[in-house]
Amino acid sequence: MGAADRATLINRFLLSLLFATLCSSDPDLLLDYCVADTTPAGSSAFHFNGLACIDPAAARADHFATSALSRPTNAAATPFGFNVTLTTPASSLPGANAQGLAMARIDLAPGGMAPPHSHPRASEVALVLAGSVLVGFADTSYRLYTQLLRAGEAFVFPRAMVHFLYNMDTAAPAVVLSGLNSQSPGAQLVPFSAFRTEPRLPDEVLKKAFKITGQDVQKIQRNLAGS
Repeated sequence: MGAADRATLINRFLLSLLFATLCSSDPDLLLDYCVADTTPAGSSAFHFNGLACIDPAAARADHFATSALSRPTNAAATPFGFNVTLTTPASSLPGANAQGLAMARIDLAPGGMAPPHSHPRASEVALVLAGSVLVGFADTSYRLYTQLLRAGEAFVFPRAMVHFLYNMDTAAPAVVLSGLNSQSPGAQLVPFSAFRTEPRLPDEVLKKAFKITGQDVQKIQRNLAGS
């Protein structure tokens, strides 16, 4: 193999390694675990991709447990009829710090919906605990995948795909448990991204994008103002 061929092979390898690194989820640990230091000193002294770790010798079993998802919330009091409780290392599950995962409880009021949204940093698997929930996502070719789930059934939302959850039952609430492969999955609701940004998107952009009038833009913004 000539020098030019070796150089080409090395360049391809380095590009492949860079691509794999950029496309991976949260960084891997170099320790068994990294229990989050939730004290003011630990959370403000440095800016990590996560939280600083406590001394592993100080770790306790309760650092790896949480009851945050056991408490129902009043989803009916929200504009869309849904509420999310998300575990975070800072507030409810310090032992999950840097493990590349989070869990969420989604409470859906009767007829409630988690409107179209995406998680830019995580894939999600949703397990219905109670009720019947219509779920779905659209891929980048705008093909829609939907499924009606009942208790005990699950569905996967690929990373960053726009998806929704809708409680089909107008008489009873529904509960969904989700697992996400990032401790900071992020959430971007489509209605808010279009009509509730600060500062606002120009009306001309919204009118042309959604084929609506200026009055429609203002009406939608008013309707979402209390969300």
